[in-house]
Amino acid sequence: MSYDFQHIYFSLFGLFGCLFWMVGFFYFFKKPQLVIPNKYKKTGFPFLRTITFLIGVVGWIYISFALAGPRKPMGMDKNTIEVNDIFIVLDLSRSMLAEDLKPNRFEAAKVKIQDFVSMFPRDRIGIVIFAERVFTLLPLSTDLNLINKMVAQVKLGTLGDGTNIGDALALGTGRLIQSLAKNKIIILLTDGVSNVGVLTPLQAAEMANEQKIKIYTIGIGGAKDARIPVGSNMFGVQRYQMIPGGSVDEKGLKEIADLTGGKFYMARDNKALEKVLSDINKLERTEIEQSGKIIYEELYFKFLQLGIIFLILCEGLRRFILREGP
Repeated sequence: MSYDFQHIYFSLFGLFGCLFWMVGFFYFFKKPQLVIPNKYKKTGFPFLRTITFLIGVVGWIYISFALAGPRKPMGMDKNTIEVNDIFIVLDLSRSMLAEDLKPNRFEAAKVKIQDFVSMFPRDRIGIVIFAERVFTLLPLSTDLNLINKMVAQVKLGTLGDGTNIGDALALGTGRLIQSLAKNKIIILLTDGVSNVGVLTPLQAAEMANEQKIKIYTIGIGGAKDARIPVGSNMFGVQRYQMIPGGSVDEKGLKEIADLTGGKFYMARDNKALEKVLSDINKLERTEIEQSGKIIYEELYFKFLQLGIIFLILCEGLRRFILREGP
Protein backbone atom coordinates (compact mmCIF):
# COMPACT_ATOMS: atom_id res chain seq x y z
CA MET A 1 0.00 0.00 0.00
CA SER A 2 1.44 3.41 -0.98
CA TYR A 3 1.06 6.44 1.25
CA ASP A 4 1.60 10.16 0.83
CA PHE A 5 3.01 12.08 3.79
CA GLN A 6 2.15 15.71 4.57
CA HIS A 7 4.80 16.27 7.28
CA ILE A 8 7.43 13.57 6.90
CA TYR A 9 9.96 15.29 9.18
CA PHE A 10 7.47 15.44 12.06
CA SER A 11 8.07 11.71 12.51
CA LEU A 12 11.40 12.64 14.12
CA PHE A 13 9.51 13.90 17.17
CA GLY A 14 8.09 10.39 17.61
CA LEU A 15 11.57 8.84 17.31
CA PHE A 16 12.95 11.24 19.93
CA GLY A 17 10.03 10.34 22.18
CA CYS A 18 10.87 6.65 21.74
CA LEU A 19 14.52 7.26 22.74
CA PHE A 20 13.51 9.07 25.93
CA TRP A 21 11.03 6.29 26.71
CA MET A 22 13.76 3.66 26.27
CA VAL A 23 16.00 5.55 28.70
CA GLY A 24 13.23 5.31 31.30
CA PHE A 25 12.43 1.71 30.45
CA PHE A 26 16.00 0.50 31.09
CA TYR A 27 16.71 2.90 33.99
CA PHE A 28 19.94 4.07 32.32
CA PHE A 29 20.43 7.08 34.58
CA LYS A 30 18.71 5.82 37.73
CA LYS A 31 20.86 4.85 40.73
CA PRO A 32 19.96 1.44 42.21
CA GLN A 33 18.70 1.64 45.79
CA LEU A 34 19.62 -1.99 46.51
CA VAL A 35 22.83 -3.59 45.29
CA ILE A 36 22.50 -7.34 44.58
CA PRO A 37 25.66 -9.45 44.44
CA ASN A 38 26.47 -10.71 40.97
CA LYS A 39 26.01 -14.36 41.91
CA TYR A 40 22.32 -13.72 42.70
CA LYS A 41 21.57 -11.69 39.54
CA LYS A 42 19.52 -13.36 36.84
CA THR A 43 21.20 -13.56 33.47
CA GLY A 44 19.55 -12.86 30.13
CA PHE A 45 16.51 -10.76 29.34
CA PRO A 46 13.22 -12.02 30.81
CA PHE A 47 10.73 -13.12 28.17
CA LEU A 48 7.77 -11.07 29.49
CA ARG A 49 9.85 -7.89 29.78
CA THR A 50 11.08 -8.41 26.21
CA ILE A 51 7.49 -8.64 24.97
CA THR A 52 6.60 -5.52 26.99
CA PHE A 53 9.55 -3.64 25.47
CA LEU A 54 8.60 -4.64 21.91
CA ILE A 55 4.98 -3.57 22.48
CA GLY A 56 6.20 -0.15 23.62
CA VAL A 57 8.50 0.23 20.60
CA VAL A 58 5.65 -0.70 18.23
CA GLY A 59 3.49 1.94 19.92
CA TRP A 60 6.10 4.64 19.35
CA ILE A 61 6.56 3.53 15.73
CA TYR A 62 2.83 3.99 15.13
CA ILE A 63 2.94 7.43 16.77
CA SER A 64 5.94 8.47 14.62
CA PHE A 65 4.09 7.27 11.54
CA ALA A 66 1.00 9.23 12.55
CA LEU A 67 3.02 12.45 13.07
CA ALA A 68 4.27 12.19 9.47
CA GLY A 69 0.67 12.77 8.31
CA PRO A 70 0.01 9.61 6.31
CA ARG A 71 -2.79 9.67 3.75
CA LYS A 72 -3.86 7.41 0.90
CA PRO A 73 -4.85 8.80 -2.54
CA MET A 74 -8.45 7.88 -3.36
CA GLY A 75 -8.73 9.46 -6.83
CA MET A 76 -9.44 12.78 -8.53
CA ASP A 77 -12.37 15.05 -7.76
CA LYS A 78 -13.30 16.15 -11.29
CA ASN A 79 -15.74 18.99 -11.83
CA THR A 80 -17.41 20.20 -14.99
CA ILE A 81 -18.20 23.83 -15.74
CA GLU A 82 -20.06 25.53 -18.60
CA VAL A 83 -18.02 28.28 -20.19
CA ASN A 84 -17.28 30.48 -23.15
CA ASP A 85 -13.59 31.13 -23.76
CA ILE A 86 -13.07 34.83 -24.35
CA PHE A 87 -9.95 36.83 -25.11
CA ILE A 88 -10.16 40.59 -24.71
CA VAL A 89 -7.71 42.39 -27.02
CA LEU A 90 -7.14 45.92 -25.73
CA ASP A 91 -5.51 48.84 -27.57
CA LEU A 92 -2.81 50.65 -25.55
CA SER A 93 -1.80 53.16 -28.20
CA ARG A 94 -1.31 56.81 -27.20
CA SER A 95 -4.54 57.93 -28.83
CA MET A 96 -6.44 56.05 -26.10
CA LEU A 97 -5.75 59.09 -23.90
CA ALA A 98 -8.36 61.05 -25.87
CA GLU A 99 -10.97 62.57 -23.57
CA ASP A 100 -14.12 62.20 -25.69
CA LEU A 101 -14.95 59.35 -23.25
CA LYS A 102 -14.62 60.17 -19.57
CA PRO A 103 -12.10 60.37 -18.03
CA ASN A 104 -10.46 59.13 -21.25
CA ARG A 105 -10.87 56.26 -23.71
CA PHE A 106 -8.34 54.03 -21.98
CA GLU A 107 -9.77 54.35 -18.46
CA ALA A 108 -13.33 53.97 -19.78
CA ALA A 109 -12.33 50.76 -21.59
CA LYS A 110 -10.73 49.37 -18.40
CA VAL A 111 -13.91 50.04 -16.44
CA LYS A 112 -15.99 48.27 -19.08
CA ILE A 113 -13.67 45.27 -19.07
CA GLN A 114 -14.07 44.99 -15.29
CA ASP A 115 -17.85 45.28 -15.72
CA PHE A 116 -17.64 42.53 -18.33
CA VAL A 117 -15.73 40.23 -15.97
CA SER A 118 -18.32 40.69 -13.23
CA MET A 119 -21.14 39.89 -15.68
CA PHE A 120 -19.58 36.59 -16.77
CA PRO A 121 -18.17 34.89 -13.67
CA ARG A 122 -18.56 31.42 -15.28
CA ASP A 123 -16.55 32.22 -18.39
CA ARG A 124 -12.82 31.90 -18.86
CA ILE A 125 -11.33 35.23 -19.82
CA GLY A 126 -7.86 36.12 -21.09
CA ILE A 127 -6.36 39.48 -22.03
CA VAL A 128 -4.02 40.53 -24.84
CA ILE A 129 -2.72 44.11 -24.91
CA PHE A 130 -1.14 45.84 -27.87
CA ALA A 131 0.26 49.04 -29.29
CA GLU A 132 3.31 48.73 -31.55
CA ARG A 133 4.08 45.40 -29.85
CA VAL A 134 1.68 42.75 -28.58
CA PHE A 135 1.68 40.96 -25.23
CA THR A 136 -0.43 38.35 -23.39
CA LEU A 137 -1.35 40.07 -20.14
CA LEU A 138 -3.30 37.08 -18.81
CA PRO A 139 -4.01 33.56 -20.16
CA LEU A 140 -7.54 32.16 -19.88
CA SER A 141 -8.66 32.30 -16.26
CA THR A 142 -11.79 32.13 -14.12
CA ASP A 143 -10.13 33.99 -11.23
CA LEU A 144 -12.19 37.21 -11.22
CA ASN A 145 -10.02 38.92 -8.61
CA LEU A 146 -6.85 38.21 -10.60
CA ILE A 147 -8.40 39.46 -13.85
CA ASN A 148 -9.59 42.71 -12.26
CA LYS A 149 -6.23 43.22 -10.58
CA MET A 150 -4.33 42.76 -13.84
CA VAL A 151 -6.65 45.13 -15.71
CA ALA A 152 -6.27 47.79 -13.00
CA GLN A 153 -2.47 47.67 -13.30
CA VAL A 154 -2.32 48.14 -17.08
CA LYS A 155 -0.53 51.35 -18.11
CA LEU A 156 -0.16 53.10 -21.45
CA GLY A 157 3.21 53.61 -23.08
CA THR A 158 4.75 50.21 -22.33
CA LEU A 159 4.34 48.70 -25.81
CA GLY A 160 5.36 51.56 -28.12
CA ASP A 161 3.25 54.06 -30.09
CA GLY A 162 1.88 52.14 -33.09
CA THR A 163 -1.41 50.24 -33.52
CA ASN A 164 -0.68 46.58 -34.28
CA ILE A 165 -4.18 45.13 -34.61
CA GLY A 166 -3.23 42.23 -36.92
CA ASP A 167 -0.58 40.67 -34.70
CA ALA A 168 -2.73 41.21 -31.59
CA LEU A 169 -5.65 39.30 -33.14
CA ALA A 170 -3.26 36.55 -34.28
CA LEU A 171 -1.92 36.20 -30.73
CA GLY A 172 -5.44 35.94 -29.33
CA THR A 173 -6.26 33.34 -31.99
CA GLY A 174 -3.19 31.30 -31.11
CA ARG A 175 -4.18 31.33 -27.43
CA LEU A 176 -7.66 30.02 -28.27
CA ILE A 177 -6.68 27.25 -30.67
CA GLN A 178 -6.37 24.63 -27.90
CA SER A 179 -9.68 25.62 -26.29
CA LEU A 180 -12.36 22.91 -25.97
CA ALA A 181 -15.19 25.41 -25.58
CA LYS A 182 -17.87 25.53 -28.28
CA ASN A 183 -17.79 29.33 -28.37
CA LYS A 184 -14.35 30.88 -28.75
CA ILE A 185 -14.51 34.63 -28.86
CA ILE A 186 -12.18 37.60 -29.28
CA ILE A 187 -13.37 41.05 -28.25
CA LEU A 188 -11.25 43.76 -29.85
CA LEU A 189 -11.35 47.24 -28.31
CA THR A 190 -9.48 49.85 -30.34
CA ASP A 191 -9.71 53.49 -31.36
CA GLY A 192 -7.27 53.48 -34.23
CA VAL A 193 -6.19 52.23 -37.63
CA SER A 194 -3.70 49.36 -37.88
CA ASN A 195 -0.36 50.78 -39.03
CA VAL A 196 2.34 48.27 -37.95
CA GLY A 197 2.79 44.53 -37.63
CA VAL A 198 3.56 41.38 -39.61
CA LEU A 199 -0.09 40.51 -40.34
CA THR A 200 -2.90 42.72 -41.52
CA PRO A 201 -6.11 42.66 -39.46
CA LEU A 202 -7.93 40.80 -42.25
CA GLN A 203 -5.22 38.14 -42.47
CA ALA A 204 -5.52 37.59 -38.72
CA ALA A 205 -9.32 37.48 -39.06
CA GLU A 206 -9.01 34.76 -41.70
CA MET A 207 -6.87 32.71 -39.29
CA ALA A 208 -9.48 33.16 -36.58
CA ASN A 209 -12.28 32.16 -38.94
CA GLU A 210 -10.44 28.94 -39.85
CA GLN A 211 -10.37 28.08 -36.13
CA LYS A 212 -14.09 28.97 -35.72
CA ILE A 213 -13.25 31.93 -33.50
CA LYS A 214 -15.66 34.87 -33.62
CA ILE A 215 -14.29 38.38 -33.34
CA TYR A 216 -16.45 41.15 -31.88
CA THR A 217 -14.93 44.51 -32.74
CA ILE A 218 -15.58 47.67 -30.76
CA GLY A 219 -14.49 51.06 -31.96
CA ILE A 220 -13.89 53.38 -29.01
CA GLY A 221 -14.52 57.11 -29.27
CA GLY A 222 -14.23 58.26 -32.84
CA ALA A 223 -15.06 61.94 -32.38
CA LYS A 224 -13.41 63.95 -35.17
CA ASP A 225 -12.39 66.69 -32.78
CA ALA A 226 -10.97 64.30 -30.16
CA ARG A 227 -7.74 65.47 -28.54
CA ILE A 228 -5.09 63.97 -26.28
CA PRO A 229 -3.28 65.86 -23.50
CA VAL A 230 0.40 66.61 -24.16
CA GLY A 231 1.42 68.37 -20.95
CA SER A 232 1.16 71.92 -19.62
CA ASN A 233 2.64 75.10 -21.02
CA MET A 234 4.86 77.51 -19.08
CA PHE A 235 1.77 79.02 -17.42
CA GLY A 236 0.48 75.64 -16.17
CA VAL A 237 -2.33 75.44 -18.75
CA GLN A 238 -3.04 71.97 -20.12
CA ARG A 239 -2.16 71.63 -23.81
CA TYR A 240 -3.84 69.25 -26.26
CA GLN A 241 -3.04 67.70 -29.63
CA MET A 242 -5.45 66.47 -32.28
CA ILE A 243 -5.23 62.70 -32.64
CA PRO A 244 -2.85 61.72 -35.47
CA GLY A 245 -4.53 59.62 -38.12
CA GLY A 246 -8.10 60.75 -37.52
CA SER A 247 -11.02 58.56 -36.47
CA VAL A 248 -11.67 54.85 -35.92
CA ASP A 249 -11.39 52.51 -38.90
CA GLU A 250 -15.08 51.57 -38.80
CA LYS A 251 -15.01 49.89 -42.21
CA GLY A 252 -12.03 47.68 -41.31
CA LEU A 253 -13.49 46.69 -37.94
CA LYS A 254 -16.80 45.77 -39.56
CA GLU A 255 -15.01 43.60 -42.16
CA ILE A 256 -13.14 41.73 -39.39
CA ALA A 257 -16.37 41.04 -37.49
CA ASP A 258 -18.32 40.01 -40.60
CA LEU A 259 -15.59 37.65 -41.76
CA THR A 260 -15.63 35.71 -38.47
CA GLY A 261 -19.36 35.78 -37.72
CA GLY A 262 -19.03 38.36 -34.98
CA LYS A 263 -20.45 41.89 -34.75
CA PHE A 264 -19.12 45.42 -34.93
CA TYR A 265 -20.07 48.11 -32.42
CA MET A 266 -19.20 51.78 -32.12
CA ALA A 267 -18.73 52.94 -28.53
CA ARG A 268 -19.11 56.69 -28.75
CA ASP A 269 -19.95 57.06 -25.07
CA ASN A 270 -19.38 55.25 -21.78
CA LYS A 271 -22.55 53.08 -22.02
CA ALA A 272 -22.17 51.74 -25.56
CA LEU A 273 -20.47 48.48 -24.51
CA GLU A 274 -23.59 47.14 -22.80
CA LYS A 275 -25.12 45.77 -26.01
CA VAL A 276 -22.11 43.61 -26.93
CA LEU A 277 -22.01 42.21 -23.38
CA SER A 278 -25.70 41.33 -23.63
CA ASP A 279 -25.25 39.60 -27.00
CA ILE A 280 -22.31 37.49 -25.81
CA ASN A 281 -24.20 36.51 -22.66
CA LYS A 282 -26.87 34.83 -24.83
CA LEU A 283 -24.38 32.46 -26.44
CA GLU A 284 -24.61 28.77 -25.52
CA ARG A 285 -21.90 27.68 -23.12
CA THR A 286 -19.88 24.46 -23.42
CA GLU A 287 -19.49 22.00 -20.57
CA ILE A 288 -15.82 21.21 -20.03
CA GLU A 289 -13.92 19.28 -17.40
CA GLN A 290 -12.19 21.45 -14.85
CA SER A 291 -8.98 20.33 -13.18
CA GLY A 292 -9.92 18.73 -9.89
CA LYS A 293 -8.16 17.99 -6.66
CA ILE A 294 -6.82 14.66 -5.47
CA ILE A 295 -9.03 13.18 -2.76
CA TYR A 296 -7.14 11.60 0.14
CA GLU A 297 -8.13 9.28 2.96
CA GLU A 298 -6.49 10.79 6.05
CA LEU A 299 -4.88 8.07 8.20
CA TYR A 300 -3.27 10.17 10.94
CA PHE A 301 -5.86 9.46 13.64
CA LYS A 302 -5.97 5.72 12.89
CA PHE A 303 -2.24 5.23 13.48
CA LEU A 304 -2.21 7.60 16.45
CA GLN A 305 -4.93 5.51 18.12
CA LEU A 306 -2.94 2.31 17.51
CA GLY A 307 0.20 3.87 18.97
CA ILE A 308 -1.60 5.04 22.11
CA ILE A 309 -3.24 1.62 22.59
CA PHE A 310 0.14 -0.15 22.39
CA LEU A 311 1.73 2.31 24.84
CA ILE A 312 -1.14 1.88 27.31
CA LEU A 313 -0.78 -1.91 27.01
CA CYS A 314 2.99 -1.64 27.56
CA GLU A 315 2.65 0.53 30.65
CA GLY A 316 -0.12 -1.70 31.99
CA LEU A 317 2.15 -4.76 31.75
CA ARG A 318 4.98 -2.86 33.48
CA ARG A 319 2.83 -1.64 36.38
CA PHE A 320 0.56 -4.61 37.04
CA ILE A 321 2.40 -7.69 35.74
CA LEU A 322 6.10 -6.83 36.05
CA ARG A 323 5.43 -4.70 39.12
CA GLU A 324 7.66 -1.92 37.89
CA GLY A 325 6.79 1.48 39.28
CA PRO A 326 8.14 4.98 39.29
